[in-house]
Amino acid sequence: MKYVKLGRTGIDISHLCLGCMSYGVPERGTHPWVLDDAQARPFIKKALDLGINFFDTANVYSDGTSEEIVGRALKDFARRDEIVLATKVHGRMHKGPNGAGLSRKAIMAEINASLRRLGTDYVDLYQIHRWDYDTPIEETMEALHDVVKAGKALYIGASSMFAWQFSKALHVAKDNGWTRFVTMQNYVNLLYREEEREMLPLCESEGIGVIPWSPLARGRLTRDWDTASARAETDEFGRGLYAATEAADRKIVERVAEIAAARGVPRAQIALAWVLQKRAITAPIVGATKPQHLDDAVAALSIELSAEEIGKLEELYVPHAVTGFK
Repeated sequence: MKYVKLGRTGIDISHLCLGCMSYGVPERGTHPWVLDDAQARPFIKKALDLGINFFDTANVYSDGTSEEIVGRALKDFARRDEIVLATKVHGRMHKGPNGAGLSRKAIMAEINASLRRLGTDYVDLYQIHRWDYDTPIEETMEALHDVVKAGKALYIGASSMFAWQFSKALHVAKDNGWTRFVTMQNYVNLLYREEEREMLPLCESEGIGVIPWSPLARGRLTRDWDTASARAETDEFGRGLYAATEAADRKIVERVAEIAAARGVPRAQIALAWVLQKRAITAPIVGATKPQHLDDAVAALSIELSAEEIGKLEELYVPHAVTGFK
């Protein structure tokens, strides 16, 4: 395993992060394909055995049960000071007023709820899951600053939003002497490269750690386009990410298959190696519901794509409508 600094912080993280949206109670939330406690634990243990020390979840995943499963497993398998634990806030957690968003009230309630579910006194990274158009960014940034000063989070980060929004948040924090975002968790893969236009250059300029979600495009880059999966059949959000560009995206999936076949490796390794070789990327977030998922992710760290291979992978891309923010 390779380890890197998280942005301009002093903390060391594995060059891969295990995304834990795949773990939860299937009957809770909106992801019926997730793995329950007994099924999830071997993947978390294997990730640790492979040297992964960075784990990402969210309060909204499977109605909080992802945090519960991850918290129990990490407590059993690792020392707290050996792991970097991240979670997120924004999504709706209960009906009625103040059940979602990034108001001071929501943030203060949700950090405490996440800590209870995770079974820890603090998280290493507390991230806003999306931009809240109904709350002034000043209120959100001050509340997050107070979470850090209370010792409930060591660092704060953000997720998918427009580059101007992220820049504004960084500016507000600097102007007021508040804690600054150190990470951006955005949507980056061979099928969606719009973040290369503004967000990635901004992050590189500001020393922000980039930890992209869905580097394998929800598995689409790892298999033939028409291959079905339990997740694909129920993933309404995922279908919306690719519906408008299917013709072009199919060609990229086929190109990944060609290069993988020429190298004699699984497609996942080629698609992830492309993300890893992007200069601004710190640690892609990978999901794992089958043993080979983790094996492929670690193997991708050792693959160095040639300039010719990168050119072939990128030449078929067409501009996409900005997406992934909801």
